[in-house]
Amino acid sequence: MQTNTPSRSTIRLTRRGRLVLVVSGAVLAGTAVAVPLLTLDGGRAPRTRTLVIPEGRRASQVYDAVDKALALPPGTTKKSVPKAGLKLPADAHGNPEGYLFPATYPVDDGATPQSLLSFMVDTANKRFNAAPVAAGAQRASMSVHQAVTVASIVQAEAASKADMGKVARVVLNRLERGMPLQMDSTLDYALDRSTVRTTVNDTRLDSPYNSYRRMGLPPTPIDNPGEDAMRAAISPPPGDWLYFVTVKPGDTRFTADYAQHQRNVAEFDARQRIRSAQPAR
Repeated sequence: MQTNTPSRSTIRLTRRGRLVLVVSGAVLAGTAVAVPLLTLDGGRAPRTRTLVIPEGRRASQVYDAVDKALALPPGTTKKSVPKAGLKLPADAHGNPEGYLFPATYPVDDGATPQSLLSFMVDTANKRFNAAPVAAGAQRASMSVHQAVTVASIVQAEAASKADMGKVARVVLNRLERGMPLQMDSTLDYALDRSTVRTTVNDTRLDSPYNSYRRMGLPPTPIDNPGEDAMRAAISPPPGDWLYFVTVKPGDTRFTADYAQHQRNVAEFDARQRIRSAQPAR
């Protein structure tokens, strides 16, 4: 997953999540929690379409999806955020990243960017401020906002739902030991990209999201995590893991031994070289 001192021109550190926007009910990647349709006019549901936001989408992607769902010019939803009156926690400082909850939302004829974003934030507040989450964050000596930030990293890094708890444990172990997180996903967020490879030059980026150079958590969540990632963040399994790498699909290796991790990274690199040498189909 991550190394303390990059020594190769390219180093596989972590497994990024999928990046797919889904509109009008067609889920192409990830899963979404269903949100019941609102009913008006004496209980009769208005004509609606749906907007599906899968887990792990960044705020910028959500804004684009809302623009498309409402047939608005690109950038309209993003511009609406400062005046949307979103009920964000104080720790968010007005930034909705992390609080645009992944779910299926109704898009009726009266929907606006403000109404859809408010629905997402209100849903996140209900999920994240519920007693189990708040208590879990407290047990882990985190604020709810910090737990959402950890969950966003877990959402981006875990190759599968089954890996989420271990990824969360790696994050917490490194924080407890005063180690930099060294996560690809935070760099990708700073660079507004998605990649499975990080170069040494990338790790020199001057950004508060560069978790190679900056200690602790990034200043905000890096995506909008779902409930599975949140549960992993507040209640990870015990373990001493400090590193991980997805060598191949279905084979994510966690270890506390740096030398073993380097061997795992070398195996990943070898597989990548073989793939790169194969002719495109």
